[in-house]
Amino acid sequence: MAALVSPSPGNMSRWKSVVLVAFLVFVWGVSWAIYKVALHYTPPVLFAGMRTLLGGLVLAIVAVSMKRPIRLRACWHIYLVSSFFNAMLFFGLQTVGLTYLPEGLFSVLVYLQPVLVSVLAWLWLNESLPAGKIAGLICGLAGVAVTSSGSFSGALSWTGVMLGLATGLSWAFGTVYLKRNEGRVDLIWLVSIQFMLGGSILTSIGIGVESWASIVWNGVYVFALIFGGLFGVAATWITWFTLLQSGEASKVSASTFLVPLVAVSSGCLFLHEPVTWRLLVGLVCIAVSIFLVNRRSRQPAAPRQTAPSVNS
Repeated sequence: MAALVSPSPGNMSRWKSVVLVAFLVFVWGVSWAIYKVALHYTPPVLFAGMRTLLGGLVLAIVAVSMKRPIRLRACWHIYLVSSFFNAMLFFGLQTVGLTYLPEGLFSVLVYLQPVLVSVLAWLWLNESLPAGKIAGLICGLAGVAVTSSGSFSGALSWTGVMLGLATGLSWAFGTVYLKRNEGRVDLIWLVSIQFMLGGSILTSIGIGVESWASIVWNGVYVFALIFGGLFGVAATWITWFTLLQSGEASKVSASTFLVPLVAVSSGCLFLHEPVTWRLLVGLVCIAVSIFLVNRRSRQPAAPRQTAPSVNS
C-alpha cells in the first residue's frame, strides 16, 4: 500500500501511471461480475455497507502500522465532506438505484462522472476545457452507452434515472473536492475514514431495512466480500486518489470510461453472457475518447480568471 502513495505524486512516471490505471480499471471492471453473482446470496445494502466498512478498517490498520499522521482536529471537515460524497452518497445511491433501472442504463448515467468532473474542474480548478476534450468526453460517453446497451431492456424509472445521475454527480463532486484539497490530508487516512464512516452508516441502514439472516455465508459470498473490501474498496480507491494527485482530474476521470467495457467483457467471460458487436464499437469509441482527452493542445488556452479560493 505504501508503494501506491508516492511522497511526490506530481512526479509520477508515465509508466507507473499506466500500470495504476490498468489495475484500477481491471479491478473495478471485474467487480461488477463478482458483485452480480454475490447479490444472489445477500441483501444489497448490507453487502455494500459490509464491504465498504471492511475496506476502511483494513486501511486504518495500514495507516496505524505506517504511523501516518491523522490530523483529525485540523482536517475533520475534509474527512467528513469526502465521506459524504465518496462513500455515503456514492455507494448508497448506487446500491438503491440499481434496483430501479437495468444495469446497462444505470452505468451510463453513473459514467457521466468524467463529463461532470471536467466541467467542475474547469470551474473550480482552472483546468482547460478545449473543444477536443469536450469531443473526447462525448465520444467516451457514447462508447459506454453502446457497450452497455445490451442491458437497456426493462421498465424506465425516473426515480432510477435521478438516482443514477445523483450517483455520478456525487462521485464527481467528491473527486474535485479531493483534488482541490490535495496535500492537506493524509491519503490513507482519508480513504480509511470515509469508508469506515460510510460503511458503518450503510451497514446500519441495511440492518434496519433488510434481514441479516438473508445472507448466505457460502464461499462465493465470502470471496466477494473479501475481494470487495480489500481490492474493490481499499486498493482501488487508494489508487484512484493517488492518480488524481498526479494529474488533471478531468484526464484521470476519462480513464474510467474503460470500466463498463471491462465489466461487460468479464460478464461475457465468467458469466457466459453473449459477446456482441457492441464491445468492439464501444472499445473504439472509448479509445478515441481517451486519446482526445489526454492529447496536448497545440495552442494552450489562456488562463481563466477564477474567484479567490475558499477554504473548504
